[in-house]
Amino acid sequence: MHLPHWLHRLLLAFGLILHALLAATALFWATHLRDPHLLPIRAWEAALLGSIALTGLGLSLWLARQRRWQALFALIWVIVIGLTTFAELAFRLDRHAVLTAEGADAANFSRLGRHLVIGYERPEQIRELVRRGFVAGIFVTRRNVEGKDFAQLRAEIADLQALSREAGLPPLLVTTDQEGGPVSRLSPPLPRQPALAHLLEPGVALEEAERRAEAYGAEQGKALASLGVTVNFSPVVDLKPAQAPDALDFHTRIATRAISANPASVTRVALAYSRGLLAQGVRPTLKHFPGLGSVTGDTHHFSASLDLPRSELEARDWRPFREVLAQTPALLMVGHVVVRDIDPAHPATLSPAVIGGVIRNGWQHRGPLITDDMTMGAVFNRGLCDSSHRALAAGMDYLLVSYDWEHIFPLLRCLAASPDQPG
Repeated sequence: MHLPHWLHRLLLAFGLILHALLAATALFWATHLRDPHLLPIRAWEAALLGSIALTGLGLSLWLARQRRWQALFALIWVIVIGLTTFAELAFRLDRHAVLTAEGADAANFSRLGRHLVIGYERPEQIRELVRRGFVAGIFVTRRNVEGKDFAQLRAEIADLQALSREAGLPPLLVTTDQEGGPVSRLSPPLPRQPALAHLLEPGVALEEAERRAEAYGAEQGKALASLGVTVNFSPVVDLKPAQAPDALDFHTRIATRAISANPASVTRVALAYSRGLLAQGVRPTLKHFPGLGSVTGDTHHFSASLDLPRSELEARDWRPFREVLAQTPALLMVGHVVVRDIDPAHPATLSPAVIGGVIRNGWQHRGPLITDDMTMGAVFNRGLCDSSHRALAAGMDYLLVSYDWEHIFPLLRCLAASPDQPG
């Protein structure tokens, strides 16, 4: 049975369009291999893309009757195969170079490692990095808890600390996200607690909320310390937003995590909570400066900006950050939001005007600063190496590389190769 000529041409055109879309998608994917958004398929990402490209190449060669398209599609698929192979090989070479570094290279990696806090999936993946001092700390989260009980996770953390100690290195920063409420990465095995905002329920005096917050922090801190955690990425002192969440806000969801819209209430509850943590030997972290309460974008995936004038930010949004920092040794986590009134070109984490101009010179704050995860889209999409270099040059003390931690290998090599290496 022969198809009508017009239908045959229509089907052929449709097939060519699908082929073109698939080829374009594969080419884009190949130029973004190992993107953090694709972490769930990381184990077989290169093999999958390579298989698709080989299939596409075979299809292109089969299109013998459409020779003008055959060569173009074949070339695209060859490029995809080449890019995929190169990216995967480059990563493997970076990892090998870091793990086997000696002499000046190892010294460089160790010096840079003082600024790096990394996540991991299995402890054996990072033992060599810890033993050689190529990282300053680790980030423990939900994926590290799955399949383990309290004793197993505590032993895992203790083993990594022992590895650092036996190498004559400073103790690891052992960090986590245990805010309470929706962000309780270590519950279970740790007890689940409600969000801090729960302490400000109607009818509760602020003085009583402070008492509860300190007890809450002490309870949480005791559990974290018994596990081996030394730094908690909490409290959230962003002001609770009045607006509904953006439709594209998939992960920040600050309204469910913020304490209050009132700066004075946030300050007093956060300060009391921090005292409770500190009493148990766990250091709090104020986040996410410059504040997400008036930000609608989700920096996990996209660029986002804070459009309020500096005078209003100083008087309102930044008040909890500044006042709690002045009274505690808390870390400050700086987020990837652009403060348009100060530096419209760079996220806060990369901005000398924000880090130096506001925090260091304006507030005269000398405590440690840590970035939000550097594999979040708002900075990763600008180039992880360039963003990390800019962050350190701007005055950040620690770079957090937590979600897609394997980027630590090319990052170390890239920073070490820079002609103006960060100190």
